Amino acid sequence: MAPRAAGRARYAVVGTGARAEMFVRALVLDHADTTELVAFADVNQARMDAHNRWLVELGHRPVPTYPAGDFTAMLDSERVDVVLVTSVDVTHDEYVVAALRAGREVVTEKPMTVDVPRCRRILDTVAETGGRVTVAFNYRYNPLHEQVRRLLAEGAVGEIGSVHFEWLLDVRHGADYFRRWHRDKATSGGLMVHKASHHFDLVNWWLAATPVEVYAAGRLFFYGADGRRHGYARDYDRAHGSPAAADDPFALRLDAHPRLRELYLDAEAEDGYQRDRNVFAPGVSIEDDMAVLARYSTGATMTYHLTAYAPWEGYRVMVNGSRGRLELEVTENDFVDRGTVGAVKGAALHGTEAPAEGGGATLTVRPFWAPPRQIPVPGRSRHGHGGADARMTGVLLGGEPDPLDRAATADDGALALLTGLAANRSFETGQPVHVADLLTAR
Repeated sequence: MAPRAAGRARYAVVGTGARAEMFVRALVLDHADTTELVAFADVNQARMDAHNRWLVELGHRPVPTYPAGDFTAMLDSERVDVVLVTSVDVTHDEYVVAALRAGREVVTEKPMTVDVPRCRRILDTVAETGGRVTVAFNYRYNPLHEQVRRLLAEGAVGEIGSVHFEWLLDVRHGADYFRRWHRDKATSGGLMVHKASHHFDLVNWWLAATPVEVYAAGRLFFYGADGRRHGYARDYDRAHGSPAAADDPFALRLDAHPRLRELYLDAEAEDGYQRDRNVFAPGVSIEDDMAVLARYSTGATMTYHLTAYAPWEGYRVMVNGSRGRLELEVTENDFVDRGTVGAVKGAALHGTEAPAEGGGATLTVRPFWAPPRQIPVPGRSRHGHGGADARMTGVLLGGEPDPLDRAATADDGALALLTGLAANRSFETGQPVHVADLLTAR
């Protein structure tokens, strides 16, 4: 890894969709004393131009833009120290590997990549170059999740025997994965990879363990062409310009969101990408209802369920141990108001959630032979994944202390990814999958 030049670290962002905005704002506003944004790279010039307009609004000069094909040349031209990878998931490995071979550090959005060959390629390149890859698992930085980590590490429930983890995506947030490129498993790895890698990483981190064996069952139940049988489908391919989508609660109104309009609707002419597909249109190859049973290196087991069509959004985590039980329940919003037709969940835009949403959290330790203890929980932030985004960028970009080892390595990224890939393999075969076999099989 080449040494950094003195002064502020020079960052380039590759992939200028909606997720990039959080990192861009952190670079130019929150950590401008230690970081400098010097370039964008993308396959779509219109999206890079949109980000440059927003930079000007923030009082920052526009930065040079590069076609994705000129990524490696950009690293030298702009003397880049660190690359932030926020492109479509299936392309992460291309930029991660190129940056490592050029001697640059990398911070990549989760999931690290989407399949075994790409995962192996990244790990091999890290080993060959000695380079550093950090995976942006922002859920590690949520104060609630940090509290769970501390309690378990302190032995609040003793030796851990099992975990039950249920995650519910509501019919606004969950539906959004079926409108965009995530609906294609080849580009996203499906929700077992794109979404659940967050959750699998949390369990790995909480248990200080690695997954050994995974058995899973999943199907496309609610969305997609077969989901039309449930009676919610309207007859259109994409929402924009379609009268049939006018009052569809599953339709996205791109023209109602200035940021999304600039990034996607106004950029369609360059690459043809449509951000507002009908969630009941043909072509969905990912699952929306998934159940997983995993065994870990410590002997603990996890039962996990992800539902992408729930009436409310939130999650429940139950940890059973030799001295009691820990229970975490989080309500991110308690229902979806039909008055938000055409809207997206705040987290999808990484801004403020709708005022109508109701939420809360409880954290309880239930020891043997004693009354349950309610653990105080921090105030719930409605910004950036419960405040986790800002805490994460403080560590990854601002160099803030990290006593809980929240900064995830390439190995951490691989372990979370492999749990999801093993689940996907089990979906196909109906058999349990040994996680280590995925990387060693050629």
